Amino acid sequence: MTPVVLIAEELAPAALDVLAHDFDVRHVDGTDRPALLAALAEADAVIVRSATKIDAEAIAAGSRLKVVARAGVGLDNVDSAAATARGVMVVNAPTSNIVSAAEQAVALLLAVARHTAVASASLKKGEWKRSKFTGVEIQGKTVGVVGLGRIGVLFAQRMAAFGTRLIAYDPYVQPARAAQLGVRLVGLEELLRESDFISVHLPKTPETLGLIGVNELKMVKPGVRIVNAARGGLIDEAALADAVADGRVAGVGLDVFAKEPCTDSPLFAFDNVVAVPHLGASTAEAQDKAGLAVAKSVKLALQGEFVPDAVNVQAGGVVAEAVRPLLPLAEKLGKVFTAVAGGVAASVTVDVRGEIIANDVSVLKLAATKGLFGAVVEEQVTYVNAPLLAADRGVEVELVTSAEVVGHKNLVTVRGAKPNGRVVTVSGTVVSNGFRDQVKLTAVDDFDLELDAEGVLLFFRYADRPGIVGTIGTFLGQAGVNIASMQVSRRAAGGEALMTLTVDSGIGAELLQQAAASIGATAAAAVDLTEE
Repeated sequence: MTPVVLIAEELAPAALDVLAHDFDVRHVDGTDRPALLAALAEADAVIVRSATKIDAEAIAAGSRLKVVARAGVGLDNVDSAAATARGVMVVNAPTSNIVSAAEQAVALLLAVARHTAVASASLKKGEWKRSKFTGVEIQGKTVGVVGLGRIGVLFAQRMAAFGTRLIAYDPYVQPARAAQLGVRLVGLEELLRESDFISVHLPKTPETLGLIGVNELKMVKPGVRIVNAARGGLIDEAALADAVADGRVAGVGLDVFAKEPCTDSPLFAFDNVVAVPHLGASTAEAQDKAGLAVAKSVKLALQGEFVPDAVNVQAGGVVAEAVRPLLPLAEKLGKVFTAVAGGVAASVTVDVRGEIIANDVSVLKLAATKGLFGAVVEEQVTYVNAPLLAADRGVEVELVTSAEVVGHKNLVTVRGAKPNGRVVTVSGTVVSNGFRDQVKLTAVDDFDLELDAEGVLLFFRYADRPGIVGTIGTFLGQAGVNIASMQVSRRAAGGEALMTLTVDSGIGAELLQQAAASIGATAAAAVDLTEE
């Protein structure tokens, strides 16, 4: 069945083009609640902007839902916690508006410096009062940047072109990095005291909420002009209005407010306050970038790929190209481990070895965790809820790495101990033949293998003796199960052996037990590694 992608708000044509060839793209008015809930029942993914509310009710309505995508940065209209609990991935477009937001801050700073808005309004009323709107130059002034993240950096780079002296407050940025940008890092108090212009570029968190309040505004350099195009609530708006009223602050540029929509504020009473209705991302380019970014993320997610912009996935971030082929390997090893162990161990170690550890391989732990629970829980297991499932069941998953490996370029091992003390180990690697990457099982416990990790695999442990291969072949043949391949590994003749078979169809628990009994196997397991 072709996955259904539900578009709840307008998207750029380029974004729709990304989805059109691989998915059933449907449209609904996201503000029409009954229509939205009805459409979600058949959706594998839904893409929204800011008007559509995807809350717990909407997520519950989407029984097939795998992805909720917000074509923008904020996620106020998406219940990420409810999505995470259901294993639904939430993605947004975190970099789509950074240029537009930085340019908006520059625009507000310029407008405040030159009284642009109020002078325009005056002229349109038929007044010609040039002397009333004398402004200040930016060249040679000190500009304080509060928050030197991606948007803060873009803002600083643009302000440097005006010949300004740049200082910044950001406790998470190293001085050397700031120096590369031509910015001097200072404490918040020093920034407030020295800056002629201040622009805020911080996320809204419990730590940053109200960062600039009554006390901070008493420290500012008289005549400072302040811009906030980041998030409302970072500056105490009542205290800011008082500071404007008594002349300590000569001008303010606001794009955001503590509560939005905001149509009434004490700040609106001042001619030297330029206020606009949250337009930082309101450019055609930013909107197109946001739609295109989330469309690409939805496509990755529905194709089973890792999604860098998933906001509720642990180990989110860019996955190196070298690491990507190992994601299905780690997940399959997790599946095989659970099958061979007969359940999930209390603690599991994901051991990654080889030259691959030159990259960030933390996502392989996540992939293995996803595989561990795929066959033991009723709900769908995804990169999103796999850590929650592990935590709920008291399973600790640890990642260890080493550059040392014997016989393989890279090797991933999933290892864990059962309550009875039995240690289960499953290892594998990825081999490229120049055309495709092949996932290989290389060992189960101490038995060496050379087996493609695909299709339905059967494992039997038994005492090595003549006739076992014929017996199991005959039994499965009579049961209508076709054997595609078979390998037998043993430590010594007459000792314990492991038989691994790839078969063309699934095999139920009862038939598996009967097969095991036919050869006197001490343990048997089946796992389906068929690609979904």
